[in-house]
Formats: sequence, C-alpha cells, structure tokens
Amino acid sequence: MAEDKNTKNQTDVLLVQRTLQSRDEFGRIIEKYKESLKRYIHRLARPNVDELDMLIQDVFIKVYENLNDFDQKLSFSSWIYRIAHNEAIDFHRKRKRYGGSLDEPVSENDTMTLAETVIADGNFITDIDRQYIKMHIMKILDDLDPKYKSVLVLKFLEDKDYDEISDILKKPPGTIATLIHRAKREFRRLMIDKGINRTDL
Repeated sequence: MAEDKNTKNQTDVLLVQRTLQSRDEFGRIIEKYKESLKRYIHRLARPNVDELDMLIQDVFIKVYENLNDFDQKLSFSSWIYRIAHNEAIDFHRKRKRYGGSLDEPVSENDTMTLAETVIADGNFITDIDRQYIKMHIMKILDDLDPKYKSVLVLKFLEDKDYDEISDILKKPPGTIATLIHRAKREFRRLMIDKGINRTDL
C-alpha cells in the first residue's frame, strides 16, 4: 500500500513540475482529480448540480493559483483534497447560515457502506431494515458536527488512511483516531434518537 501511495505521489509531483513549466499541462491535473473531488464534495456538502460545478471550478482555480506553494516533498493528493475540503465546508456553513436545504440524493452504496461500517461496528446492530437506513442515514450524517462528518466521509467513503486524513485535515493522526471514535459514538446516539436501536429488532 505504501509503495502504491509513493508511486502515485511521484506521478503527481511530475504532473506538478510539468504544469509549473507549462501551464497548458494543468488540464492533466484536472483530468486526474476532477471526478474524485466532485464525488468527495458531493458527499460532504451535497450541493446541487450547478453548485457542484461552481465549487469544483473554484477548487481548481485555487489549485492553479497556489501551485507554486505546493511542497513537492508532501502528498499532492492530500493537498488538493484539503483545498476541496475547505471549499465544501465553507459552502456547507454558508448554506446552513442562510437556511438552504440538503436535498441532493446520495448513492445507495454510500448509505449501506456507512450502515455496515459505522452503525453496525462493534455489533451495535446486526440486522435492520435496509429501506429505513436508506431513508435516514444521510440525514443523520448531515446532523453531525462537520468535524465528525468529515472524518467519517474520508475514512469510510473515500477510503483514506489515518495519515492521509491527518494531512487533509491538518490534525495529528492520534487526533484523527479520536475524532473517528467520537464521530461513531455521536452517529449512534443520533440513530437512537431517531428510534433505530436494538429494541426495534
């Protein structure tokens, strides 16, 4: 795994170096990261289609403008995810402040992945109505504090390891482990508040 990450970062560093020599190469960075960053922003902030296009455009503008500041000894993937993360969180906070709604659908695969890895972790529940999960799980995720939602999305939906999450969120790995533990606990509390608990089985 570490070797794969190193190879990926070396490829990214080459892309960055080529782009710094010729800005025409920037399209290769967009091509490589556009879909994964759109997916991440959608999972984290759930903008509508037009908002998502605007956000991803803003992300790549910031990447382009700040490419000279990227430390090529570090992970480019984490660096670009951090920019996307900040844009998504800013968008989420502004929408919450002005009373916007989170009505964009999420994939069934996302809801069930969270159900299997967060809700059922530690045998919290072993069997539950799948339709009920699909109806309520994203609302529960949206009710979480953004710091908890971020680590759950990065860990369980984006499949990032502790070091990557640490780089993206600029927090020590030990703090990330604590946040994930607390996020799971808070998620379960919200599940119980919504009536999903072992007495329902």
